[in-house]
Amino acid sequence: MEDNRGKSVRMSDIARAAGISRQALYLHFDARADLLIATTRYMDEVTGVEDSLVPSRTAASGPDRLRAFVAFAGGHWPNVQGVARALIAMQDTDSEAERAWQDRMGAMREGCHAAIAMLESEHRLADGWTVATATDLLWTMLSFEGWDLLTRQCGWSPADYTARLQRQAEQTFVKSGAS
Repeated sequence: MEDNRGKSVRMSDIARAAGISRQALYLHFDARADLLIATTRYMDEVTGVEDSLVPSRTAASGPDRLRAFVAFAGGHWPNVQGVARALIAMQDTDSEAERAWQDRMGAMREGCHAAIAMLESEHRLADGWTVATATDLLWTMLSFEGWDLLTRQCGWSPADYTARLQRQAEQTFVKSGAS
């Protein structure tokens, strides 16, 4: 996917690159979308996503969880940027690539929801927000596209991205005096 820079990737291309027959590939994956989703989940394994999420999942408070999840996102995007760019480029014309990308973005949204829901459960979610609307905005703030624009086009370092987004998320979603 990365080599083709978002051009359609056929099952026969994947089988050829893997050195197996197309039929053998279909024995493991009923559809190309299943393979693309499995690829993104494999990337999660290779990059240690579960270990990277431990600080967020074990945070002692809502503000700590929010900061930890933003740090996770800031560290995650550099590891998967090639595949992310390919799936994003393919999704407008390839429903299976779109399904794979939406699977990944659904997982990111779940993490955003968990952080915001913890703030709400502690009565620390800033006034004017619901869990749904705060999740929407946090998910958008932490999107790959935003990360890519800020780091690649605006020149932010990954550390700057994480620090600035942590500060912005906390100012936006944590009730004053509740850090």
